[in-house]
Amino acid sequence: MNEDFLHYVWQYQKLDTLHLQTTDGEKLHVIQKGYHNKSESGPDFKEAIIEINGQKWAGQIEIHIKSSDWYAHKHETDSNYNNVILHIVWEHDLEVFDFNQNPISTLVISDFVNAEALKNYKLLLSQNDKKWINCAQDFHTFSKFTFDHWLERIYIERLEEKSQLVQDLLVKTKNHWDAVCFQFLAKNFGLNSNGNQFLNIAQSFDFKIIQKLQGNQSQIEALIIGQSGLLPEDSHEIYVKQLQKEYQFLKVKYDLKPRQEALEFFRLRPSNFPSIRLAQLAALLSKSSHLCETLMHIDSQKSARDFFKVEVSDFWKTHYTFQKESKKSPKKLSHSFVDLMMINAIIPLKFAYYQHLGQLEFEEHIFKLINSIKPEQNSIIQKFEKLRRHQMNSALETQALIHLKKNYCDLNRCLSCNFGLKLVRG
Repeated sequence: MNEDFLHYVWQYQKLDTLHLQTTDGEKLHVIQKGYHNKSESGPDFKEAIIEINGQKWAGQIEIHIKSSDWYAHKHETDSNYNNVILHIVWEHDLEVFDFNQNPISTLVISDFVNAEALKNYKLLLSQNDKKWINCAQDFHTFSKFTFDHWLERIYIERLEEKSQLVQDLLVKTKNHWDAVCFQFLAKNFGLNSNGNQFLNIAQSFDFKIIQKLQGNQSQIEALIIGQSGLLPEDSHEIYVKQLQKEYQFLKVKYDLKPRQEALEFFRLRPSNFPSIRLAQLAALLSKSSHLCETLMHIDSQKSARDFFKVEVSDFWKTHYTFQKESKKSPKKLSHSFVDLMMINAIIPLKFAYYQHLGQLEFEEHIFKLINSIKPEQNSIIQKFEKLRRHQMNSALETQALIHLKKNYCDLNRCLSCNFGLKLVRG
């Protein structure tokens, strides 16, 4: 049995409410079930009103699988649980007392649960070790309205998760939005393999230096690559010597402390090498240091592609690393990379920015942008498409499904998911 199911049963009153009684045989009547407390602290339901043997009680309700979980979780010593008026359990294995050693009325919910709800719940979670997701066999049955509406809500939840880093960066930079945009963009330029390292590099110097160097691509490149630790100490290449000279000047002038990041090259395509991505980032920053204003004005795929249309220094057109020359190629940012930046950087930044300004009508703009991007393709999406029996239409759907799999399906949070709730309700 899962505690989430007990929360579901109480929240939606999927039980025989006419014949409820406590373990002491006292008649229980629910006047107000209370509101579900989804925070990590305090009782599960607050502001409940119940009647036990004609006596009205107002307070909080705590739910456990076993009565003894009360003590396992040390609630008897936590003042947050002083006003618990009812303890709901699946199995009553121990009498429970509050902080003042007063007995707490207990309801064994397994005696009164709706049989249909219990059957549907067990069916949903049956053989879950053999299924990719619990609702695999039913995933194609959800209506388009149910599917679209839930994925939109899940996508907003994903944006909230992604934009948490933006909030953290705002605190660290004292609400310097241009610096935040640079650091967040840098992290996403590093992708999964080097994202944290790129963020560390971006945070290793004051963004005002970038602003002072605006328009000077080689100096910005010297700054960023120099801070990354990739710039070789010795080289016969004229351009590398120029970068070394410029970096040494900047290092002394701004008292820079270079990072020695363990940048990942292994198993990366050359186009994703950190040296190339840092050079492209430098080229982008040389165009404009007013990043926030520029990014907030991106309102389509075309404007995003125009913004990311940059040209690396001539040296990088014939190199992927400092050490080895390669066949000449322009090293432009691909459309697929720009789409990734829209999904993972621009839209989350816009989301956080609009929230910061208190602009509540921004969702329509966000949905328009994300729906303009073609759906991603990976093993998770392919499996969902097979279950759904059709292909996804946009990056909104694919982003939402990735979030759904990680944060709901993999954690068996079916009763926090609209799809799971629909199946349990029958």
